[in-house]
Amino acid sequence: MTALALATPDARHAFERMNGRSVLVVGDVMLDEWIWGSVTRISPEAPVPVVAVDDHSFTLGGAGNVVNNLCALGAQVRFVGVVGKDAQAERVRGLFREIGVKTEGIFELDDRPTTRKTRIVAHNQQVVRADWESIAPLRAQDEREIATFIAAHVGDVDAVVLSDYAKGLLSRTIVEATLAAPVVVADPKPQDMRMFAGVTCVAPNVHEAAQATGIAVVDDESLARAGMRLLEMLHCRYAVVTRGERGMALFSRDGNRRFVPAVARTVYDVSGAGDTVVAVLTLALAAGTPIDLALQLANFAAGAVVEKLGTATASPEEIVALIDHAHA
Repeated sequence: MTALALATPDARHAFERMNGRSVLVVGDVMLDEWIWGSVTRISPEAPVPVVAVDDHSFTLGGAGNVVNNLCALGAQVRFVGVVGKDAQAERVRGLFREIGVKTEGIFELDDRPTTRKTRIVAHNQQVVRADWESIAPLRAQDEREIATFIAAHVGDVDAVVLSDYAKGLLSRTIVEATLAAPVVVADPKPQDMRMFAGVTCVAPNVHEAAQATGIAVVDDESLARAGMRLLEMLHCRYAVVTRGERGMALFSRDGNRRFVPAVARTVYDVSGAGDTVVAVLTLALAAGTPIDLALQLANFAAGAVVEKLGTATASPEEIVALIDHAHA
């Protein structure tokens, strides 16, 4: 079934209700390093391009991009994650402080590096990427300490986001520590989807949903089977599946199914769109927004960010402007 049309006044009212809600993000933070330049020659040492560097910047990636999106929507955000005992850890903390997010929930561990992804980009084309990371599970003592920290703060927030990039932070113990929150939304990886049993909503992309359920998704009917299977596996209230250029789908425990088409006018970059969807869904549910409306808001938010290069955020004003354009 296709979702009902979203009226602009309803969207504005929803964003007003979402403003100022408190959200705890628990997940795998990454430091995205960007080296920008141009290529005019091939190296004499090897058949590779030589990039003359023009600029060098750092941004928050992974769960950090969820935090960025929540802040852009007016949320009050706390964060829990891990970094290494290295020079990049302070850079991560500094980027959080720049957007007004406290860093006491960032745990510095000596058994892994700060996750960093270095991208060299020339003429808006990525030339190469280098990753520093560990995907090992947390040590038992670190897991207990982080779970205790979460349990001490989860009662003070309106919602929790679990942002899983399969870097070892999330476990069943960590997830259980968050379930006392009124709303828990998970963006899971399919390797251990059952870890997220009991959350309010899971929001995988279509490939992750297929992997997690073992159902090959080739059309709306097979997608519906996968969506309903996710609900059965996780005993959650909602499963929202993002489908890229085909939009989004909602499956509810009460049998509700909704399919909404994508709304982007021009797609420049889909990276980070899932983080935007999770941010909007979480805030909307935290504010008591009906799930059909929350789904459509998230869909328009995704449409706004894919029209920008790189991982991006969308403000309420930008999302409402896109909704206005759709009605024009």
